[in-house]
Amino acid sequence: MHIVHSISDLRAVLGPLGRPAFVPTMGNLHDGHIALMRRAVQLGEVPVASIFVNRLQFLPHEDFDSYPRTWEADCERLAAAGCQVLFAPREHDLYPEPQTFKVQPDPLLADLLEGQFRPGFFTGVCTVVMKLFCAVFAGKAQGVAVFGQKDYQQLMVVRRMVQQFALPIDIVAAPTERAADGLALSSRNGYLSPAERAQAVQLSQALRALGEAARAAGEALPARLADLEHAARAQLDASGWQTDYLAVRSRRTLQAPQPGDALVVLGAARLGTTRLIDNLEV
Repeated sequence: MHIVHSISDLRAVLGPLGRPAFVPTMGNLHDGHIALMRRAVQLGEVPVASIFVNRLQFLPHEDFDSYPRTWEADCERLAAAGCQVLFAPREHDLYPEPQTFKVQPDPLLADLLEGQFRPGFFTGVCTVVMKLFCAVFAGKAQGVAVFGQKDYQQLMVVRRMVQQFALPIDIVAAPTERAADGLALSSRNGYLSPAERAQAVQLSQALRALGEAARAAGEALPARLADLEHAARAQLDASGWQTDYLAVRSRRTLQAPQPGDALVVLGAARLGTTRLIDNLEV
């Protein structure tokens, strides 16, 4: 596995090679990341990953400085999964000067749910993903990038960005990887105490129950939506969580669903000091 840190070195390595299949990460890799890497191996000629903890997508009170960095273990796991090139820029490699030009996503998609509770988050995501795409796919007629469905709204934002900028990149969605009890795998699961870890499955259970209630509501869902979501949040909060949102939305727009829409249920809640997100298509 080639490990490079600068954009120029990355382009020199990738230049003579074929179509990249790219998995961007922030490191601290778990089995979900490795599943994305294995999917990339199946899809492209040159499996590429990146590790970069992107300051632009952290709010001032969030865990940028304490976000786990597990470099040696990450390299071992990526190499074993078939990664051929690892791009691991330092901050001055990717942001050699203050990043005053930024990619502003559509507020109708990005300013709700995660964007409501983490203002500016998707601007940071889009900006770093665009820079990574420019670094990885420069000079390539076509490429593919793999994103996990656990970050459902992020996947939609990135896919829309690629469409609107006519980038020659196919965005492939990989299913959420879960632990045996149903908890979605996440780097932040490592922050949970043993007692919190045992309780954390309640988030996916709450989403499943809300999805079942939404299906049962049928055509009456738009009229009952607010009450169903409020009851789901109240039940989770009664178990010791601090819920940001539990929401039923249209899979196509992430807006409130209309009759006939395919549905997704999304949630974000804090257990102790750890904020977890999850979603289920229903």
